[in-house]
Amino acid sequence: MLLTTTRLSKVLQLTLAVIKPDAVAHPLMSEALHQIILENKFVIVRNKELAWRRQDSEKFYAEHSERFFYQRLVEFMSSGPMRAYILAKEDGIRHWRDLMGPTKVFRARYTSPTSLRAQFGLTDTRNTTHGSDFHVEEWMDKDEPLFRSGRILYDLQKQIHTVSAPS
Repeated sequence: MLLTTTRLSKVLQLTLAVIKPDAVAHPLMSEALHQIILENKFVIVRNKELAWRRQDSEKFYAEHSERFFYQRLVEFMSSGPMRAYILAKEDGIRHWRDLMGPTKVFRARYTSPTSLRAQFGLTDTRNTTHGSDFHVEEWMDKDEPLFRSGRILYDLQKQIHTVSAPS
């Protein structure tokens, strides 16, 4: 485990970060994305590999069901394994969105060339990452203050951050 001593003054904000099937299919790309998350000082609260059935994708993207890209997106998101992260950081939602860059890969390459989508994305659907707001009251009430004021450990095996016991 790696010990990180970090006192954060602002409340940590959770965000859902999903590494899409196009990136997870390539182990080196998946590992590079994981390292970029760490280098950008996100706290990894949870991470899990998952595979969606078509119905899962349809439910998750239901708000887009009338859009022209909906079927393509649903098929792609259920085409293989993904890695989901719950990340925490001061102003975490904005930071993750900035790191991902614009949804459209072509635009990302011109306006945000260092973004994840510019570097790793293939098309507007196969654009490597997804991000969403994530609100969990229990985590905010119980764990967030500990992460913010405590000593944070990174567990290399589990690939998540934990709070160390007081010394």
